[in-house]
Formats: sequence, structure tokens, C-alpha cells
Amino acid sequence: MKKQVVVIGLGRFGTSVCKELHNLGHEVLAIDQNFERVNGLTDYSSHAVVADATDEKSLKSLGVRNFDHAIVAIGDNLQSSVLCTLMLKEIGMKKVWVKARDLQHQTILERVGADRVIQPENEMGIRVAHHMDSEKLIDYIDLSKDYSIVELVATEKTANKSLSQLNINAKYGCTILAIKRGEDVNIVPLPSDVIRIGDILIIIGHREDLKRFEDKRV
Repeated sequence: MKKQVVVIGLGRFGTSVCKELHNLGHEVLAIDQNFERVNGLTDYSSHAVVADATDEKSLKSLGVRNFDHAIVAIGDNLQSSVLCTLMLKEIGMKKVWVKARDLQHQTILERVGADRVIQPENEMGIRVAHHMDSEKLIDYIDLSKDYSIVELVATEKTANKSLSQLNINAKYGCTILAIKRGEDVNIVPLPSDVIRIGDILIIIGHREDLKRFEDKRV
């Protein structure tokens, strides 16, 4: 479904978000105070505007209240980030996602009403650490502080065994959501499905249970 999104702050993070949303077919209003940054996104947005997003009159004149979502990517300027977030919520923006530079910044943003706070460097750092921790790990997504989804490469320990033989739900408290084999993805694996070496297992579970399964069975 096509969405209308305001992206405020066109640094590396904001620019990347803006381009990808545009490529996905969404209507994007890109805002920054820097003319060169705005000019560089005219081909990757529905509208690219030079404006001060901390000025309530400017935001209202641009009609941002008619958009579904806002992404505030002014991560390096705490005061501007907080002020912009507060004003967006006050003028009725449904969802406001904001980039934060650290935990203190995140705490303040949450208190003024941010619907989601993103710390790109922190989140990427966690993912890189997990990749370094295990050569079997393909990808890692945190669902909460306790639960995650991981993609693990099947080795000889799991190969040629069916899901019912592995029985990882009972033994480890994890659930295999899907099995990727080359370009094919089995999104409803059956108990009788057999795993081969090199298959990618998409598994959900508690972080400790996932690690236990990875260490003992994959």
C-alpha cells in the first residue's frame, strides 16, 4: 500500500531512507536546510524542499499533517530533533520515527512522543557482533530484548534429518519458521521435511535458546 512519508534531515541515514522509500513506490517529502542535499534528492522524492523543520509555521505550510508518517533523521542535533518530534506530534502526525544518537537522546524522544526511536550505529553494531560471534549466522533480527529471529546455515549436524527428528521446539523452545534452499523458500515447513547441508533455517525463539540450539545442533 502506497504511503505518504515526510523525511526530515538528509544526511547519510535520511538520504538512504528517502531513496529506498521512493524506490518502493511511496510518496516522499524530503526536507532539509541544506540546498545541496535537497537538490541531490529531487529525483528520489515526490517533493524536495529547503525548510527549517523546527519551525512550526514551515511544517504546517508544507502540509505535513496530511502525511501518514514522518522520519526525523536529525540525529546529530539533539535539540532540533526533539523539537521537531514534539511539533510533529502536536500537529497530529500519526507515526513519528526518529533517529537518536545515544540512549539519553532516545529516552528524551520517547518522552516527547516518538513512536519509534532508531539508533542505526548501535543496531548495526549489535548485528555485526552477532555475525562475528558465529560463522553459521546469516542474519539476525531483534524482536525484543529477549526474543529474536535468526537465519542459520544448516551443517552436517542437522543435515538429512527431518524437522520431526530434530524436534527443536520441544528440545530447545525454538520454532523453524521457514527453510531457504537456493532460490526456493518453504514458508510452511512440514514435520516430514528433511534438511540438507547449506539450507538456511529461519528460526524464532528466546535468545538463549537460539544460542543453545546453534551451539549444539547446527
